[in-house]
Amino acid sequence: VQLQASGGGLVQAGGSLRLACAASGRTSSSYVMGWFRQAPGKEREFVAAISWYGGTTYYEDSVKGRFTISRDNAKNTVFLQMNSLKPEDTAVYYCAAAGWGPNPTAARAALRDSYDYWGQGTQVTVSS
Repeated sequence: VQLQASGGGLVQAGGSLRLACAASGRTSSSYVMGWFRQAPGKEREFVAAISWYGGTTYYEDSVKGRFTISRDNAKNTVFLQMNSLKPEDTAVYYCAAAGWGPNPTAARAALRDSYDYWGQGTQVTVSS
């Protein structure tokens, strides 16, 4: 499975961006999908995850109410709508796919080691 993330950019605080992650190769709806981010000098951290069919979602506390993860299985694409962006959201954002499911637990969805495939990352910069 190959993952291609896109949609990053430079935005002012309070603005919005929509990230997309397109999957290709051996694709199906049978992957838990996640978004992680890594700021300079920090470890890669969990942002959000979504179950196979989109019925279960999890979010890191600091993005709850501002970010929304969704998926379109017909297009093999997962999205991350990011609203009310803050400078502390600045990071490289990575999408990831996990070949287990269908419904992740919150704990498992938040672990980097739970995921089998990773995209190349897209830069999000939020100016104050």
